[in-house]
Amino acid sequence: MQTANKQRFLLLDERNVATTQNVQLKIGSVTKHDANPLMVEDKPWEKRFDNFYGNILYDTSDELFKCWYSPFIIQQSAKGMSLEEREKIPYTGHEPPEMGVCYATSIDGIVWEKHHLGLVEFENSAENNLICRGPHGMGVFKDLRATKKTQRYKSIFQGLRTSTSQDGLKWSKPRHISRNKIAGDTHNNVIWAPTLKKYVGFTRTWGETDRLLKGPKTKTNHIWGRQVSRIESSDFCDWSKSEVVIDCTVWEHQPYAMPVFFHANIYIGLMAVHDQSTDRVWTELTWSNDTKIWHRVNEGTALIEGSPRPLDYDYGCIFACATPLFLKDEIRIYYGGSDGLHSSWRNGCLALATLRPDGFAGYQPMNPHEVGIITTPPLDYHGQAINVSADVSHNGWLKAHLINSGNVRIATQIINQSVTDALLFQSSVTVADKIQIEFELKGSTLYSFLFLEKLGATV
Repeated sequence: MQTANKQRFLLLDERNVATTQNVQLKIGSVTKHDANPLMVEDKPWEKRFDNFYGNILYDTSDELFKCWYSPFIIQQSAKGMSLEEREKIPYTGHEPPEMGVCYATSIDGIVWEKHHLGLVEFENSAENNLICRGPHGMGVFKDLRATKKTQRYKSIFQGLRTSTSQDGLKWSKPRHISRNKIAGDTHNNVIWAPTLKKYVGFTRTWGETDRLLKGPKTKTNHIWGRQVSRIESSDFCDWSKSEVVIDCTVWEHQPYAMPVFFHANIYIGLMAVHDQSTDRVWTELTWSNDTKIWHRVNEGTALIEGSPRPLDYDYGCIFACATPLFLKDEIRIYYGGSDGLHSSWRNGCLALATLRPDGFAGYQPMNPHEVGIITTPPLDYHGQAINVSADVSHNGWLKAHLINSGNVRIATQIINQSVTDALLFQSSVTVADKIQIEFELKGSTLYSFLFLEKLGATV
């Protein structure tokens, strides 16, 4: 068996694009799974999934998909209500409400089981899948770097507070994060940032906007805007002060929550955007190379958009789970969906949307009748094979030219079908220290290219 070093370049990362001609970066196209909704509010303690705030991973050691999610366990329920009833009866919520954190598993990531864990009592019974009561917006991840078993799983939630666990079920006493007295009333999440060698957390703060208030101040009529804020720590104990990394640029479209993950040497965010006017929520795409400065891809355009039909499982809201799962032939983006408006009666669910590999966003010609051109900056190169991922339509094509430091084309290849990590140039085409790749596109969308270096045989 051979091992290989891979260096992946996403075209949505502007550092990988030097010049362009007649091309535009377009958000990817997701496919919603035929089995949706995958999980619904079918337990007495699942009064309202609300935003779901799901955290999903595939555990290779247990060969299981695992999901932590946060329903309101004390709250008014929309179960069984017709659209007419929802419109007639004002939604006031339950005072006081209570949120819990539940745990579910799956063999295939499609059919989910809610096991009776016997950990937490609800209505005088522990026969439920609750792992705790109280935390709001809990983000969970498995820390593969942890040296202590008791800190294998880590979480962060409103407060801000953190907790650790050996199995993801029984958690340590919550620890307050000092220097951060912020709202955190969102889906909080933490990742290990490999380029920074630090834990980085994403949460919510609020800031005043320059909106002119018309009429009396209410819950939905105000001057405040949601913000995505960032904290960091080298040890998961001592955290920095929060800093705003995405502000509310348009009061009507507010950043609500943003799970973040690392892929292809960049950080990608799946940002939920709340429309203050329609009270609906969709998910947009963002990216950063340092977790501090973020770029929005086609701002205002949804990566995952809700159904246009009221009472459909994801008509009202779409909140991406933390984080996508990368399978061989697809990227799975799980999300919490709901059939009603954000601040009104709604039933929630877990749903799934998929992308083609590296299909978050790609370049395609603006004028389809003319060729589009993309040229990379000079790239360090020592003879690796070069692979490519692209969608090519009928009668379309993708042409690639390998250019050396003397600006001479030394190899050319043409692809006329959709491919994923397909070989473009064989290894050792050139031994140049620097190369550029010029892509020509006609009826095609280019997502990524890959340097692949075989390291030899392993036992």
